Amino acid sequence: MTIFNPTREEVRRFFCDTWKKKTEGHILTPMETLASDWMSQHPEYHASLANPEDAVAQDYTPDRGESNPFLHLSMHLSISEQISIDQPLGIKALAEKLTKKLGSEHEAQHAMMECLGQVMWEAQREGQPLSPEKYLEALQKLN
Repeated sequence: MTIFNPTREEVRRFFCDTWKKKTEGHILTPMETLASDWMSQHPEYHASLANPEDAVAQDYTPDRGESNPFLHLSMHLSISEQISIDQPLGIKALAEKLTKKLGSEHEAQHAMMECLGQVMWEAQREGQPLSPEKYLEALQKLN
């Protein structure tokens, strides 16, 4: 898998392969362990994860009323990585505060995902790079 710019298929195969390894009791890499922990918390995605060929071919569009499990899980991984290295600076403290407020790391990450998604959408719409300052401002409003 390409590290910094994986294709849609590579991302989906990573999650499906990781799920298969987890369910079959194989040893996981640290990244696979983190991913599988988030997958375990989303039983609604297990059927998709267990069927790699359908997962790779599937188009998840809002008009079909389906959320994209691979985008959702990728955002969990991204936010987890941001928190682990405290980048953008201050996100770790904001995440900890939000987790305490909501009583759940999972719920905190879902709230943070909304902020990340909004800032990503705005950056894409404006043809600009993602603004860490706007992202942190949005996260601060959650607390």
